[in-house]
Amino acid sequence: MRAEKNSLYQQLPQVGEFLASAAGQELLRRHPRPIVLEAVREAIAELRNEIARGSVTESVLAMEIEGLPRRVAAGLGVREHRALQPVINATGVILQTNLGRAPLSDAAIESVAAVARGYCNLEFDLDSGKRGHRGARVEELLVQIAECDAAESAGLVVNNCAAATFLALNSLAEGGEVIVSRGELVEIGGGFRVPDILRKSGARLVEVGTTNRTRIQDYADAVTPETRLILRVHRSNFEITGFTEQAELRELVQLGADAGVPVMVDQGTGCILPLHEYGLGRQSSFLEAVKSGAALVCASGDKLLGGPQAGVVVGQQSVIRKLRRNPLYRAFRVDKLTIAALEATLLAYLSGQPDSVPVARMLRMPAEMIRSRCGQWAAALSTASVRATVVPTDSVVGGGTTPGATMASFAVMLQSPQMSAEALAAQLRHLQPPVIGRIHEDAVLLDLRTVDPAADDALVVMLRATLDGAVE
Repeated sequence: MRAEKNSLYQQLPQVGEFLASAAGQELLRRHPRPIVLEAVREAIAELRNEIARGSVTESVLAMEIEGLPRRVAAGLGVREHRALQPVINATGVILQTNLGRAPLSDAAIESVAAVARGYCNLEFDLDSGKRGHRGARVEELLVQIAECDAAESAGLVVNNCAAATFLALNSLAEGGEVIVSRGELVEIGGGFRVPDILRKSGARLVEVGTTNRTRIQDYADAVTPETRLILRVHRSNFEITGFTEQAELRELVQLGADAGVPVMVDQGTGCILPLHEYGLGRQSSFLEAVKSGAALVCASGDKLLGGPQAGVVVGQQSVIRKLRRNPLYRAFRVDKLTIAALEATLLAYLSGQPDSVPVARMLRMPAEMIRSRCGQWAAALSTASVRATVVPTDSVVGGGTTPGATMASFAVMLQSPQMSAEALAAQLRHLQPPVIGRIHEDAVLLDLRTVDPAADDALVVMLRATLDGAVE
């Protein structure tokens, strides 16, 4: 038996021999050599293991060797699918963190592509021919969109809101005290906690009030000669209801002015749209925070603003200068692609075209329009093995922005008596592009609020072909 297996092993091609063959050369033409090399080694190793187990005999080895190119190609396909790839978000969660949060507008994508293809004037002044200031234009647009006095205010862009918060705390309060309500000591995704970031920044945390009630007097009583900053943090991913009280932001700003202490707002979301008009209730916004007179307001460029991931900051010029002079600013600064995408996004709002920004368009999409689209999907997707119906549901903004707030929506509900919802959802995830829905009561729901209407026809054709063969 051992001699027979040794004979089979000897018939297996060497890696170099396979790569030199016509099939190997074709794969090398289409894929990077290191990836092909790994796939070939893995495919040959699989054949060796099958020989060792006795599942490949002399009579079938020739066919297995002949099919080796297909085995290698399949392995390459798996490796390609591990890479970052586009998906269809049918979860109804607009800012789905696991799916990359905000999709960019066409204008933002075009701007990114334009500066990515070659060189650009990132830090070059075309008028003077000398070195310029990175992101100067987009910082001006931030001041404009926040409706601030350009003579007194300035903007700043870093790589995310967490970086903006850390930079501000380190620049303004290192070695001193920062006053914050106990009800605002939040933790966001990835274990990012406000108390931890305060300690890392070199500032000392002074907690005031209780979890559910913090009055303006609590802040006033905590001010000492060591106080460097009063911090307001947006409760982005939870809500406190019932017996509650929170000091008004304008009260904090007035207290800060009287005590000579700047007030900083970690707003988190860069919302500049009237969310109450879309059924999301009263929500704090980036614009309101800036208009309160706070010395500094930090927010995210993707959360509700609908641009790239970035930390956007607007504040008093003297305060922004301190952030810009901090050596850490260089570590947190953004690249040309982020600047290009953010500039295009801000220009869309300033030019009165918010619907060109996908996030804004999804927020403003009427539920009746979604129901009509769902009806067309359901009519086309019902098969002998899968039942498709239209059901009411709730969409959410997501991304840690509007806790507890939902928007009325509709979804296509897919059910199969022969297949579990988990199995059906898995089948949809393996399409190209993958379709990501959510599971509810042993059914797969596809909420079309987060699906681009322009893709409806192509997606229905793809899903119909898949569902036709969903059950063998």
